[in-house]
Formats: sequence, structure tokens, C-alpha cells
Amino acid sequence: MKIKVGVIFGGESVEHEVSIISALQAMNKMDEEKYDIIPIYMTKDREWYTGDMLKDIDSYSDLNLIKKYASNVVLCYENGKYVLKKKGGLFNKIVNDIDIIFPITHGTNVEDGALQGYFQTIGIPYVGPSVYAGVVGQDKVYMKCIFEHEKLPISKFTWFYDSEYNDDSEAIINKIKSTLKYPVIIKPATTGSSVGIGTASNDKELTKAIEDAIEYDSKILVEEMVQNLKEVNISVLGNHESQKLSEIEEVYSGEKFLTYAEKYLGNSKVKGGVKAPVKTSKGMASASRKIPADITKEERKAVEDVAIRAFKALGSSGNARIDFLIDDKTKKVYINEINSIPGSLSFYLWEPKGKSYSELLDDMINIGIKDYKKRESKTYSFETNILAGYKANGVKGSKGKLK
Repeated sequence: MKIKVGVIFGGESVEHEVSIISALQAMNKMDEEKYDIIPIYMTKDREWYTGDMLKDIDSYSDLNLIKKYASNVVLCYENGKYVLKKKGGLFNKIVNDIDIIFPITHGTNVEDGALQGYFQTIGIPYVGPSVYAGVVGQDKVYMKCIFEHEKLPISKFTWFYDSEYNDDSEAIINKIKSTLKYPVIIKPATTGSSVGIGTASNDKELTKAIEDAIEYDSKILVEEMVQNLKEVNISVLGNHESQKLSEIEEVYSGEKFLTYAEKYLGNSKVKGGVKAPVKTSKGMASASRKIPADITKEERKAVEDVAIRAFKALGSSGNARIDFLIDDKTKKVYINEINSIPGSLSFYLWEPKGKSYSELLDDMINIGIKDYKKRESKTYSFETNILAGYKANGVKGSKGKLK
């Protein structure tokens, strides 16, 4: 019997379109002899739709067609099954049932533990990071604080809230200048795909970059920029019990950092011959890269060791991409950030290791099932009722009073 996999993507996020590309790539590569693939598309206004038309990227050119021909659904638990039910109407017809959810979502509201919290609340198995790993994997400030505590190599940083900047921008600018040296990089704490990121070499540029970043987030991270920059990425597959490492890539940018456009809108050649199955975009596979990265044995070992330590420290699961910055002059390696559900699921980093995209997806689903069984083996509640003997209005009953 096939496993029914609900692939969920989209959502209210600035990375909405990136999520669509990643999900379509993955659905195209899932083994249809093993899985019934059920697309679940979340619109930007938080409505959920399902239907085979959602496997075709052309469907997303007109949202009205999706609303007309796909089924508007909700996910719930009913009669021992997890089901997609039609929203509205008199009978709420069941459209499909689901065995496991595979979130291929990017960014705020969808990758940051919000969806995972819903899945755990209703009890459905799912692939990828838990609620907690989703939170710390999306919030760059939380992430940096954990890396710092674990003594992982990071660049100097500081952070602040938009309200603090709005109340006293001069104090925030002075705080940054007293803590860090120019040039610096300014990031919204919880966005991904380089959205809202800017750089600054002086006070004027810093002010502009902060005001741009505040458009996307209430929490802002500022870091010293690594000089003589070389950017490399690696993926880690597994959970806290076991981990496997992908090949390391070196990514190229015409800017001071890899931009959204270079990641998702470019048509550059990919060294290594990576091809993506979505005909109108290659997703993260469109960025310029060299696989394997041109780094020393010592740099490779540092990247691999720190990647494992970071993955475990954040409680990650599934297939995460961890990004590194190397000062090509001093050869010092810095961990930059983790991507809990990376663009294109970083399939192109596993192919040089002999793992096909289909095999990678199999592994991720199997890890999700193992994580579910592990959660189910733990105790989360007690078979007691402390409300016994208490009246509905909360007045003390015969058993004593609450403390």
C-alpha cells in the first residue's frame, strides 16, 4: 500500500514563490510507486487548496483558476484518520486522507515552527524540523545566541527591535558603532532568501539599510562582514541521533552577498551539471556555484565538524543546509546560518555523493516517520483529572483547593 504524502507549500511569506518552486521540484521527483502525492497549496491569504492541477507550475499564473478548480480544504483529524475536508458547505466532504505531511515551505509563518505546531497539535506525522528547531532555525538572533553559547565560530554581532530604533535611532546607531566595525551587514531576523538584507560602510548607508530591514521584521541583526569573502554551503541529513553530510558547494555572487535574484531568478550555469525539473525556474539550482568547493582539507574539516555541531545544537531534523563564510586570506571559517527547509531542498549537494533526489526524499520521509514514533513514545500528559470535585464556576469543591 502506498504512503499518502501531503506536500504542503506556499503560505503567507515573502518566500511564497520560492516555496512553490521547491515543492514542484520535489513532487516531480517523488517515487510514485511508493507514494500517493497530494499537493496542498497555501495562498498568501492563508486559504488551503488541493488538487492535481497544483502539480503544474502554469496553474499559479492565475489564482482565480485555482480557486475555481481546486478544492478549498482544511486539515483535521476525524474517525482515526487525518483528512482534507472541503471547507464550507453543508456536508464538508472528505477530499483525501493523509499519512504524513511533507512541508516544503520557506520563511516566516510557515518554516518558523508555526505549521509544525499545528501538525503536532492534531498529531499528524510530518517531515523536517520540530517546532523548536523551526523557531531557532528561522530567527537569526536566537540562532546566533545558541551558536555563541556552543562556542561555534561566528562573526561579531548585535541586534535590536524596530521599536527601540524608532524611539531613539541615534542610540541604536551608536550601539552598533561601539560594538562592530564597518563594513557591516544588516538582516531582518526572521526572513530568508536574502530578503531585506543590506550592507553598510558608513552611517548614512547603515541608516538606510536598517530602515529597509524594518520593512520586513521587528527584530534586526547587524554583523561585521567577513573580509576576503568565500561563501560555502553544506547540507546535513538526519536528526539528533545520526547525521550524514553532503558535498560542499562554493557559491558565487556579483554582490557583497548572494542576493534573492541570484538565488532564484538567475540563468547562470551551474558547475556540476545540476538540472531542476521545474521548467520556468531552477530555484536554488539557478545560482552560480562550484561543486565541490575549492577549499583546503583543513577548511573542509572545519566546515563539516561545525555543521554537525550546529545541526545538533539546534535540534534540527530532515535535510538542513548550513551556510558558512570563509576569510580567504586568514582561512578562518565562520558559520553564518542554518536553513531548516532549504530552497530546492539542496538536492544538488547530494547528487555528487551518489544520492539521487528521489533517494533524498525517501530518506527525509523515513526520518519524519522515525521522529514521529519517537515523539509518540514520550509522555506528554497524565491520566488524572485535577478538576474532579470542583464546580463549573471554579468555586472550591470537596477535594480541596488549587494552589
